[in-house]
Amino acid sequence: MMTTPAEPAPPLDRRLAVLLAMAMFVLVVDTSFMNVSISAVVEDLDTTVSGVQSAIALEALVSAAFILIGSKVGDLAGRKRAYVLGLLAYATGAVAMMLAQSLTAVIIFWAIIGGLGASLLLPSMQSLIHGNFTGGAQVKVYALVGASASIAAAVGPLLGGFITTYLSWRVAFGLEALIIVVVLSGIKLVKDVKYTGDRSIDLVGAGLSALAMGGIVLGILVWQEGGEAVGALIALGGIALAALVWWLLRRKRQGKPVLLDPDLFRLPLFRVGVSQQTLQQITLGAAMITLPIFLQMVLEYDAMAAGLSLAPLSLSMFALALLAGKRSGRRRPASIVLAGFSLVVVGIVALILVVPRATSGWYLVLPLLVVGSGLGLLVSQLNNYTLSPITEQRVSEAAGVNSAAGSFGLSFGLAFAGGVMLAALSLGFTAQADASTVLSPEEQTQVATALEEDAELMSNTALEETLVGQPADVQAEILRINTEVRPQALQIALLVPLLAGLVGVVNGFRMRRLPDPQPNAAVEGASLGG
Repeated sequence: MMTTPAEPAPPLDRRLAVLLAMAMFVLVVDTSFMNVSISAVVEDLDTTVSGVQSAIALEALVSAAFILIGSKVGDLAGRKRAYVLGLLAYATGAVAMMLAQSLTAVIIFWAIIGGLGASLLLPSMQSLIHGNFTGGAQVKVYALVGASASIAAAVGPLLGGFITTYLSWRVAFGLEALIIVVVLSGIKLVKDVKYTGDRSIDLVGAGLSALAMGGIVLGILVWQEGGEAVGALIALGGIALAALVWWLLRRKRQGKPVLLDPDLFRLPLFRVGVSQQTLQQITLGAAMITLPIFLQMVLEYDAMAAGLSLAPLSLSMFALALLAGKRSGRRRPASIVLAGFSLVVVGIVALILVVPRATSGWYLVLPLLVVGSGLGLLVSQLNNYTLSPITEQRVSEAAGVNSAAGSFGLSFGLAFAGGVMLAALSLGFTAQADASTVLSPEEQTQVATALEEDAELMSNTALEETLVGQPADVQAEILRINTEVRPQALQIALLVPLLAGLVGVVNGFRMRRLPDPQPNAAVEGASLGG
């Protein structure tokens, strides 16, 4: 009996693969540009650090709050259409950053519209790679896109710092827009991938998921801006989260469509993996908002110097993720994750001890290398660990939950650590001014108020310019207060990633008691953007 030879797999479309990798590069490098350009953006838009930091956290929050909804939009409207809409939304944010004259424009177009774009891009990109490539070509494209994300995370601070210092932070976002134009120029190469599953929509679940994540992080952002109803917003988020759990369980029992299957969380590996993913991103977000502020505010570094100072963290994270991913061998993933969080804790403790003595970025090099190495170990393991027990039919849904957890952790870390740092600055200024024996009671009130109002970015150089005409002893006292309080505030803010790391260590011991995950071909590309 004659056998028909197997049909050869179609050749790899290298141009399409590169274009998809370029789209992922833009998605990841975007926040790095903002982190190292904070002082330039504040000065150019005449705004505050807390305002810019809120925009950065809000962008991550919007992505997290709507990524599950974005995945469903792609299912219903078409994955290719969702991909294009996501790119256009991101391009809108990038162009707005080129032209923005106020923080309001940044919040609306970059944080909100750009965040919505990210929530459409991530799930649709995964589906399009799965549907446009097969066999070995598919694995290669997933690897290429994942490598693009890692490279963007590694070089983002350096690239953003260079462009901001020698050109303008607006040029960096213009470069993003240009890359998106190039990606869209090849959109005809993308074959749409049809969705054949249930097309029902769980509107209540979608609304509750957005309220749950949004309420908690928005409450923190409102707190750091001195707004009201902070407790109510955070409570709203907590209530919405509890209501979401109840709603999903109820819908599942009734056999009705749900936003996400609550049975996913009955899988121990998935449950602990998602929690570790969240903690990893809280750590990263907290470090990447507090350290650039410290470098630009206390050490008075420009964006290039700040980017170079952060390079040990980003480059070691990239290198260890690559190395551990290839050479983990027979080592248990749980052990590697435990080692990763342990290194993070050691590195953060070293940063807390070094910061008061740091007169340049060189003091931070070794602690940042340790933190980056720990994060790299986590990046190399957590996505595959989390998704290992998931069947191919549910991997897209599980990957969406995993990405949402990571984005929520990032936005929470950005918001909470930034808020803690600014609150510590404000309290420190007031306490030091009140305790001063040099300042009169009237001067104490004036100094505390002035430093609180401009706590976020007033360097000693800028402060000296505002003190011209004041008595020499008053000038010296105010500069002393400013010099002492800022490192203390960073130390307090670094407690946020430290606590996240410690919880990660505890969870790491829990992971060691669970069986090791089994290899799962269905999750090869499910870690995009993780």
